[in-house]
Amino acid sequence: MRIKVGIVLNVLKAAAVAAFAVMALPLSAEVVESADTTREVDLSEVAVVSRKPATTRMKGAINGEILGKETLFRAACCNLGESFVTNPSVDVTYSDAATGARQIKLLGLAGTYVQMLTENLPNFRGLASAYSLGYVPGPWMKSIQVSKGASSVRNGYESITGQIDIEYLKPDDEQGATANLYFDSKLRLEANADANIHLSKATSTELLAHYENNWGHHDENHDGFLDKPNVRQVNVQNRWKVFTDKYIFHGGLGVIDETRRGGQTEHAAEMSGEPRFPIDVDTRRYEGYMKHAFIIDRDHGTNIALMTQASLHDTDALFGEKVYDAKEKNVYAQLLFENNFSSQHNLSAGASINYDCIDNHGAPAEKETTPGLYAQYTYTLDTRLTAMAGIRFDHSSVYGSFITPRFHVKYSPSSIVSLRVSAGKGYRSPHALAENFNLLASGRTLVIATPEQERTWNYGVSTALYIPIANKTLRLNAEYYYTNFEQQTIIDYDITPSQIVIHNLDGGKSYSHTFQVDATYPFFDGFSLTAAYRLNDVKATYGNRLQEKPLNSKYKALFSASYKTPLELWQFDVTLQLNGGGRIPAYAVPNGPIMDGERFKAYEQLSAQITRWFRHFSVYVGGENLTGFRQKNSILCPQMPWSQFFDPTLVWGPVHGAMFYAGIRLNFGRL
Repeated sequence: MRIKVGIVLNVLKAAAVAAFAVMALPLSAEVVESADTTREVDLSEVAVVSRKPATTRMKGAINGEILGKETLFRAACCNLGESFVTNPSVDVTYSDAATGARQIKLLGLAGTYVQMLTENLPNFRGLASAYSLGYVPGPWMKSIQVSKGASSVRNGYESITGQIDIEYLKPDDEQGATANLYFDSKLRLEANADANIHLSKATSTELLAHYENNWGHHDENHDGFLDKPNVRQVNVQNRWKVFTDKYIFHGGLGVIDETRRGGQTEHAAEMSGEPRFPIDVDTRRYEGYMKHAFIIDRDHGTNIALMTQASLHDTDALFGEKVYDAKEKNVYAQLLFENNFSSQHNLSAGASINYDCIDNHGAPAEKETTPGLYAQYTYTLDTRLTAMAGIRFDHSSVYGSFITPRFHVKYSPSSIVSLRVSAGKGYRSPHALAENFNLLASGRTLVIATPEQERTWNYGVSTALYIPIANKTLRLNAEYYYTNFEQQTIIDYDITPSQIVIHNLDGGKSYSHTFQVDATYPFFDGFSLTAAYRLNDVKATYGNRLQEKPLNSKYKALFSASYKTPLELWQFDVTLQLNGGGRIPAYAVPNGPIMDGERFKAYEQLSAQITRWFRHFSVYVGGENLTGFRQKNSILCPQMPWSQFFDPTLVWGPVHGAMFYAGIRLNFGRL
């Protein structure tokens, strides 16, 4: 591992200066309530607080974890894509070095196989998937639930490697207003605000607002292209809640307006004597949702609920001379019934319908209507055994009828150990161009075959140990998942270097083996350390032969430390990631041979943050990628952007160097 000592020393100096500046602020003599406080009892001048772990395991049969506010506050966490810095299970990587598109990877597979949910409603599908990680501001989130493997059938048939469910701040949370201001060394400014008002005992409303502006023109590697696009985003939501003894209503509306300006710099274009190569993406998104719950018998958890959501996503994109304009309309509805027959038996059943319409400019619209029925039974034997079996039947207007079975078991013979086993099938309707339109930035010809429905089986086994050591608990987790595709949409760079071919698996092989072990231990009060290691074996048929998935790290090691001082006035967080090497797909260079069989080496990334807590606000300073490592030649042939050799999509590592940031979180209290 090559640690750049000079950069690290500069980082430490900068952190020390920032810490001194924060220390100069007037200190508060009062004990502050930290982000993860669950109970507070006032005794004259003293506040007694109890805290829960920043990240907790899910309690049911499904294997997963819940990332609370405490975890999100350990990094800048400006949006959903930056919320997993300290998490060993989820990777977030750039899809290209020109448009800023990013994707989540779970169990070694791309984010399209992770079902994205917002408060249990499927969201950010199709056209929205390329940049959706930037559509959820970090300060808006209350928690993130990450489940692994084939999840519950209640949310549909699409969960293949897992689900990520985002819980927003609630209208009925403690009344008040907060704000968050952020600025970094890449000239990115963000402002966030949220406020909720309790109009009555039963009715509350909430307003969420976000503004982002990145106006820097950074070209650290001097290749003539911006390392990151200039992004301007305005994002607003209004949410409502009505709560009575027999009826609960949730509803809200949201609007996103975003522009991305990237591509070749004016100076580089003037030097080349050719027209500037622009990369521009304009997005407007409108969405709304409603949830109605009718409580029939509170003692037995008997209720009927109707959940609906609709969105309109409009994208206008320009990549050189390639124009891509598309609109996607999505409507989703679910009617469900749930009942606890006893403390041991639970039944959930319902019906759902999903409608997708993607209008690709100049091409026939992609329309699909999928109604479905499902039933899910859960058996619980005190704290020792939980078994959940679910099945659903769906009929697609494009792909016909199909059945989705899923099964989960959790067994805890004692409070020290728990075992989980899962198996299930998953399906996905691919929209090859809409989900990957950022590939149009490449000079290669994009070839897309007629898509077929993706089908896969996922199997998993995991164990969680809670081992008492020196009056503290060591949390140890080990898991293995196997994903096997019967049909898959393959993005293939290896057939010919002049093309990117998106084709069906059609009898080829595609699978993923993922093994992970992680441990967390609080060595002393306020200090905890997490260490994790994950091994990925992901292969598919590329270039007509079984090969390792390109641009995918073979392994990941993570070390994350967090320390809070006794009065919880200061917090220090450091995370080191080691990302294993991987395969680079075949590519061509001008007047040279085809480059095949190349591999990238392992690389490290270091992030750190210092937070100073006050009574009504907190100040934080930090940095990301502090080792300064970045991928060399993240854009192939940048001096020839109008040629077939130009390609910004072969990205496997960071595309920019060290970044420093500072911010302030304000709590204005009751309105």
